Amino acid sequence: MILAQSVIERILDAASNGGVDFAEVFCEDTRKNTINVRNSGVSGSSTGRESGVGIRIFSGLNCYYAYSNDSREESLIRLTKELVSICKGSVIQRAPLSKMVNFDHDMITKPFEQTSYQQKIQLVDRVIRAGMDFDPEISQMNVRYLDQDRQILIANSEGFFGCDRQRKTRMLITAYAQNGSLVRSGYYGPGAMKGLEFYDEIDLEACAHRAAQAAKTAVHADKCPGGMMTVVVDSGFGGLMFHEACGHSLEASSVAKGNSEFSGKLGQQVASPLVTLIDDGSLKGEWGSVHMDDEGNLGQRNVLIENCILKGYMIDRLEGRRMGMAATGSARRQSYKFAPEARMTNTFIAAGTSTREEIISNTEKGLFVGNINGGSVNPATGDFNFNTSETWLIENGKLTRPVYGATLIGNGGQVLKQVDMVGNNLCLGQGYCYNTSGALFINAGQPTLRVKNILVGGLG
Repeated sequence: MILAQSVIERILDAASNGGVDFAEVFCEDTRKNTINVRNSGVSGSSTGRESGVGIRIFSGLNCYYAYSNDSREESLIRLTKELVSICKGSVIQRAPLSKMVNFDHDMITKPFEQTSYQQKIQLVDRVIRAGMDFDPEISQMNVRYLDQDRQILIANSEGFFGCDRQRKTRMLITAYAQNGSLVRSGYYGPGAMKGLEFYDEIDLEACAHRAAQAAKTAVHADKCPGGMMTVVVDSGFGGLMFHEACGHSLEASSVAKGNSEFSGKLGQQVASPLVTLIDDGSLKGEWGSVHMDDEGNLGQRNVLIENCILKGYMIDRLEGRRMGMAATGSARRQSYKFAPEARMTNTFIAAGTSTREEIISNTEKGLFVGNINGGSVNPATGDFNFNTSETWLIENGKLTRPVYGATLIGNGGQVLKQVDMVGNNLCLGQGYCYNTSGALFINAGQPTLRVKNILVGGLG
């Protein structure tokens, strides 16, 4: 549902005549496809389309938002007038819309819409076969394939007029290993902001093997002991720990209201000197990237913490008003049904100088965490807990026994200061982030790093 410029102009006129400080029209037309395959059979598939319009207005620090999938001009004008009737103010002069800017410059060589259902099934079948052939203990492979083609248009009362097209694809690969009556799983989920050429750029069989190896390791794991430990977190999606423990506390929705442990600390030391934390929505082709954010700002590289010093926050337009700071290209929403707010894109700890092998060999006793599955955090305090997978004991500088049931418990601000080794093997992992503006595509990443002291909740 991409509206004509003339209709958008009249919506903005209706808002401006109602005495608001700012008005914005957000149009979206998104197509989604999913296929679920278990071993050699399709267990489900879906094709859908979601389109609609969101209208947002500001009056001072108050924001009002409404949306509709009814694209008729009279309905959208009526919706706008209902919104502005809440505000009290004088008529403002809105800026004329500029010439439309198209932010989509991706070279897609294998568009989703030009690839048949059977060709997508063939890609998934390659993963299934590779996983089942990996080891006799692999009893089942589940793969969820997805692709999404999102087209958006944004116009506002300051004259901005832009459009973008964001294509995402991913395979969520789960392997199950069985040892007697015990069954445990392993997971890997590669994705990108690309067309199906992405699957020519990666080794699909290696992706299947990674999930299968994680499952095989898990099914032979012992109970994890608990207590204060040195913890080595591997490169890739282990970065979810810092995404959750620190990233959310650096989003303007928490910072602007003083509900963050990092509020009012710009320029102060908040981490180990080895830590630089970055959120970069401009990385080409990455799962968490945006060409423009959901307010029409270019995706950009935001250095949040640099060599232990707090340098900045992730800021959207509304909270930027509260903070007296410019937006940072961080405004995101799941769809037109949500108002945008500052959210992470590709968030990662920058590479250091140590090798992975050096970090492990220099750890006499501790825990090695290959992956973070998820958890919870309180942005106001930074307190968190995370479940782990692909987890091993470190004894005398070597990985010895795989363990399961480990939970990392701590505080984001404190953990940042406990990092005492950072690797040179930066890698990003793909996932989703859930918050008040919906479920979003994100990358979380880091090199292998060591946290000197953290509480581990275990089973043994």
